[in-house]
Amino acid sequence: MRILLLNLYYPPDTSATAKMAHSVVEAISISHAVTVLCGRPSYDPTARRVWRPYQTEIAGRARIIRAGSTAFPRFDMKKRVLNYLSYVALAIPRALLVRCDAVVAMTDPPFQGIVGAIVAMLKRKPYAYHIQDMYPDMAVWGAIVEPGRLARIWEKLHRWALRRATRVIVLGEDMRARIIAKGVDPTRVSIVRSGAEILPPNTPLPTPDPEVVREIRGSFSFVLVHAGNLGFYGAWNTLVTAARNLAKEGVGLVFVGDGAQRPQIEAAAAGAGNIRFLEFFPASKIPSVLAAADAHVITVKRGLEGVVVPSKMYGILAAGKPIVAVAPKETDVVSLGIQRGFAVAADPDRPAEVVSAVRALASDPNKLKKMGDAARAAAPDFDRAKELQKFAEIIDRLRID
Repeated sequence: MRILLLNLYYPPDTSATAKMAHSVVEAISISHAVTVLCGRPSYDPTARRVWRPYQTEIAGRARIIRAGSTAFPRFDMKKRVLNYLSYVALAIPRALLVRCDAVVAMTDPPFQGIVGAIVAMLKRKPYAYHIQDMYPDMAVWGAIVEPGRLARIWEKLHRWALRRATRVIVLGEDMRARIIAKGVDPTRVSIVRSGAEILPPNTPLPTPDPEVVREIRGSFSFVLVHAGNLGFYGAWNTLVTAARNLAKEGVGLVFVGDGAQRPQIEAAAAGAGNIRFLEFFPASKIPSVLAAADAHVITVKRGLEGVVVPSKMYGILAAGKPIVAVAPKETDVVSLGIQRGFAVAADPDRPAEVVSAVRALASDPNKLKKMGDAARAAAPDFDRAKELQKFAEIIDRLRID
């Protein structure tokens, strides 16, 4: 088939959806002719493009059409919205001219699912909607959009797009439950997890960089690491409060990364000697960051279960590390973690539960080892290559469905 994929970001953009779009294109272009309609690079790009209304390039087996959207840096939300609007204004008319047999849309910009449904309807083609983040739910929870008329209209249009989709592809069981609750036929909602690159059996893990390990661990006897974006989705106050209560027990909480909520988290942690903040390490050092922790934290605040599905869980499993899940019980990281034995869970509104969970791990090396072994045993079930094959099979069936 000829597939048209719509997403604002695509390499050299470095966003999560750009990387996912590239992985999806690599998988489905083996059997299908893929055209990607994206925008000018603007999300921490490794390279930029001069402005033209449209420009075409070939990348691997795919044809890339870049609409001449504005390319303001992602940190200024108002200018970022201009990137969104200029992309959509140029992408819709260009999409109508692209010959295709099916349309696939991702979630950048946040209303791309609606755009994809419109394009597919006008072209009378089957439509696959691949959701990484749930909008407008995320926008409302993140105080980007007030819970008023605009949010209600957005939600109504989003539900129309979901019903219009031939297939809705989500990241986990918790997100699938959210989508079904919006009135979508369960038979049309498929799970394709982000997954992780899994080493062949019996392959030893890479040797960690001692400098990275030293920088993260410091003098703490037990180290919790939260590595990744510090966005609005996490139960940050609960984590900080719990860490303060563990300070005298040699437990350190280390945040590796950045995000919109980092200043507020730093303010909440002010004066706590056992809470530290580090910048992102280069991608080549990620295995060392994963190895440096005794356990990794994944947090989702109450109300966002299924709206946000942290993909970093799979890399942590591949590294053979336990997880402290500060998240509602409905989230995949809690349900899978408890079932498979690689996680302990704590209510995101109860710091005392986090304290108890961490204290139990820090005082029981055998339990820590068993959880690490369980993580490593679970990892092959979430092999990224296998997950991408699932995605390709869904695309293969689009015209049949």
